[in-house]
Amino acid sequence: MLAGFARHFGGAPTSLWSAPGRVNLIGEHTDYNDGFVLPFAIDRHTVMAARLRDDRLLRVSSAFTEELIEISLDELSPESISGWSAYPLGAIWAAGAFGADLERVTGIELYLVSDIPVGAGLSSSAALESVVALAVNELWELGFDRQTLAKIGQRSENVVVGAPTGIMDQSAVLLGKSDSVVLLDCRSLESSVIPLGLHDEELTIVVTDTRVEHEHATGGYAARRASCEAGAAALGVTSLRDLGVDDLARAEALLDDETFRRVRHVITENERVLETVAILRERGAGAIGTLLDASHVSMRDDFEISVPELDLAVEVARRHGAVGARMTGGGFGGSAIALIRSSQVGSLREAHLAAFAAAGYREPVVFEVTPSQGATRHPL
Repeated sequence: MLAGFARHFGGAPTSLWSAPGRVNLIGEHTDYNDGFVLPFAIDRHTVMAARLRDDRLLRVSSAFTEELIEISLDELSPESISGWSAYPLGAIWAAGAFGADLERVTGIELYLVSDIPVGAGLSSSAALESVVALAVNELWELGFDRQTLAKIGQRSENVVVGAPTGIMDQSAVLLGKSDSVVLLDCRSLESSVIPLGLHDEELTIVVTDTRVEHEHATGGYAARRASCEAGAAALGVTSLRDLGVDDLARAEALLDDETFRRVRHVITENERVLETVAILRERGAGAIGTLLDASHVSMRDDFEISVPELDLAVEVARRHGAVGARMTGGGFGGSAIALIRSSQVGSLREAHLAAFAAAGYREPVVFEVTPSQGATRHPL
């Protein structure tokens, strides 16, 4: 990290920051429908070294490229940035869109490294946006709270990157706590931390990265969002959050089959999130397996965002003792999660590798994740 910063910028940084990736325990595609989600921050991070300049120049580089991006704060706009630098520079632009006076600040140098797999549905992009937003908020004394920083990251993702995502990812990255999930109401942005207690129950969450990469800015994600908006409009509500399971019969009568199934997923997924929270509080993580399983079926059949590799990962996990399993993230690739007894993690990893090889798929990356603390500053 420090050597990379010195190679690109000379000298040493003045501050060090990190932001985790996230796994969504349950609650998929509910966030942009003003619904409920239940993510947690993980023990994989984007780490960033930073140093203020005495001019107006923004300079950004990373361990993944020798490219050094330079742009003046005076020229910063959604149209002036592209490629991978849209994530860090977009967060800076979005801070200005939320009222930060970027005319009074000086430039900054940023160097980034990450061990969050890109395209795996673990929010590598939100980690990148959030670590930058958190750093400039403090270094430039902008005065935003963490909920606003999450909105800044979402604005960057929507406007600069062009991905119509909700606010869940940035909220999880910024609000996460150790051994806990974050219940987020995506309408009010109220959040509460729910203990998981995995260690006490000798449970582990295993991620299987299928290595089928997805792109939120194109294709299916935007189409699913459009279907949800069309369904809400046809049913006379502002968002699908305003509907419950009692509305499904009316929805089926009014909507075409595809739109109905999209709506049904969101309505039932919101119910599953709230039921998961109730069970976690009353009985613990070992009792939520059927809800995780049902969530995957809904995403596979109603929302149609799974792929064969994800279905295989879930099926193998269930066959090899998982309490519950589901795909996680936006879909069309990415990762599946399994909640499993800690003693069975090794055999599950072997089973996944064997099953993917037998199916002729790329070898997956199978690893444990620990619910962890959100984005933070570190001492140098």
